[in-house]
Amino acid sequence: MDPNKNLITDINALFLGPKSENGDFFKDVLINCVNDHLYWRKDFHPEDDPIISYMEKEQPSYKEIQDKTRRVLDSLSSKLRETSAPWHSPRYLGHMNSEILLSSILGYITAMFYNCNNCAYEGSPATTPLEIEVGMDLAKLLGFDANKAWGHVTCDGTIANMEGLWYARNISSLPFAVKKLKPELVAGKSDWQLSNMRVDEILDLAGKLQDIWKEVRNNSVTGLGVDEKQLGKWIVPQTKHYSWVKAADVMGIGLQNVIDIQVDDHYRMDIDVLEKTINGLIEKQIPVLGVVAVIGTTEEGAVDHLDKVVALREKFEKEKGVSFYIHADAAYGGYGQAIFVDENGKFMDYDVCVKRLHDDGLIDKDINWPTTDIYNAYKALAKVDSITIDPHKMGYVPYACGGIAIKDKRMVDFISFFAAYVFEAGVMSPMLVGSYILEGSKAGASVAAVWVAHQLIPLNVTGYGRIIGASVNGAHKFYNLINKTKTLEINGKKVRFEALTDPDFNIVDFAFNPEGNTDIEVMNNLTLQIWQESSATGAPILKKDFVTSHTELTHDDYGDAPKDMAMRLGITADQWDKVGSIRVLRSCVLSPYFGNPKVTEQYWDDFLDNMKMKLAKLLK
Repeated sequence: MDPNKNLITDINALFLGPKSENGDFFKDVLINCVNDHLYWRKDFHPEDDPIISYMEKEQPSYKEIQDKTRRVLDSLSSKLRETSAPWHSPRYLGHMNSEILLSSILGYITAMFYNCNNCAYEGSPATTPLEIEVGMDLAKLLGFDANKAWGHVTCDGTIANMEGLWYARNISSLPFAVKKLKPELVAGKSDWQLSNMRVDEILDLAGKLQDIWKEVRNNSVTGLGVDEKQLGKWIVPQTKHYSWVKAADVMGIGLQNVIDIQVDDHYRMDIDVLEKTINGLIEKQIPVLGVVAVIGTTEEGAVDHLDKVVALREKFEKEKGVSFYIHADAAYGGYGQAIFVDENGKFMDYDVCVKRLHDDGLIDKDINWPTTDIYNAYKALAKVDSITIDPHKMGYVPYACGGIAIKDKRMVDFISFFAAYVFEAGVMSPMLVGSYILEGSKAGASVAAVWVAHQLIPLNVTGYGRIIGASVNGAHKFYNLINKTKTLEINGKKVRFEALTDPDFNIVDFAFNPEGNTDIEVMNNLTLQIWQESSATGAPILKKDFVTSHTELTHDDYGDAPKDMAMRLGITADQWDKVGSIRVLRSCVLSPYFGNPKVTEQYWDDFLDNMKMKLAKLLK
């Protein structure tokens, strides 16, 4: 029995701390890691004589290089200390960057010394097996069957999203290659039916083609290029990450074949619009290649109704014989799944989960989170075909480290390639990671950072759930305090203070507008000026009291969804219709400390005072 199975994770011991509270421990362990590496070098054939002699090390040219090294590193350290974003502090309420796990930093540095290249097992016999293990960790966390699924680490979410589209594209094209080479296997199916086969049907079909697999690949999209009439449209919400546009371009899908779906007033993909759109495509006999749902949008932190997307696919399959690939872009919110998983790896029932979160102190009892919408969306992750999840976001590990998990490991056959100088053709091994992915050479250090984190912190409510819960709780406290405040008194003038919407995850967007102002451009300019005063760029970072980011919500990207916030801030409907754009300040509350009862009041008071000071200056 694992003695640590029921050990509750203490967040305070996981990070260096805003004031380097765990600095001494970090230095001690780091020195041990460095010493281990130095001894490792010496222990490899200790009978070999040293190559660099003591006399050589005394040469002026030798010492000059060492002195210059110190000077250059001192210069680098100075630049980093003066201008880097202070993401370690609760005063940082900006981009998706936060405190990094102490253990992951140490894991990254330790593995970096060995310069592991996870392209192939031979180049990284230590860290490639760790990548396979981490990939399965992610797949199991997200609800996939460990006996059928597969996953791996990428450099970021953009590459993972691209892989998701790569899978969908290649899988969807296979039936047409089969029709050409072995028509008896798809006898009686029209081209329309071939375009609408279920993913599992296509995977089963592929199992009958191993004797001519190379020929099949050469007659599919891999060899012949994209046929728009066969593959159809790739559907995304308006809140999509820009990587999806890149992916459609690079994969040859064509931007004209990407359809944006209107979001609702909570910035989630509107399921009614999605259904109407797909019905419209069916009427024109245009296939749907796939649908993307986002679990944690990058601008608003919204969680799409993934469960309803899955239900919609089941409805179309049953009623109209139409199916499509589903990818969940959970790059940001994927680790949030840990909140819903108990110590035994079971996705908890809703009432049990809410009670557990309250009883364990993860979420305050006066905060309505998770709602059933969010709970059901996370529960549906197990039913999609592939999922993007980024350890370097809510996994709290160093950049660059994304990830992807797929429901059925047979899918890798559709994208697998072998580079002659790295792989031996015909030899199949789970260690040959480079044959299944978009990337070639990549850092084993990133994998080590995730592996260490997963070894230390359980991927359930007792481990990562506590970190994620602290972040979500802090974001909702921040949102509730904005709602409680609503109006600020600045030099005898009232200024409206509004949040965009209650957070699905941990992002809070907000804006200010002087009472009586109905000009949207004036309000947008004020927001821009506040951001310029509060961004991580410009003046030395040590002079910044609070740091935040900003974004623009336009009619072109969001339809009329932002109109409600504009009107709550005192902007008229005519002004919104005329300009169709509002700027908001965006705060990603990743800090596990902001929601700490000991510090929330202090940091909120400081934040409010800082905003009042900036507004007073700007309103003059």
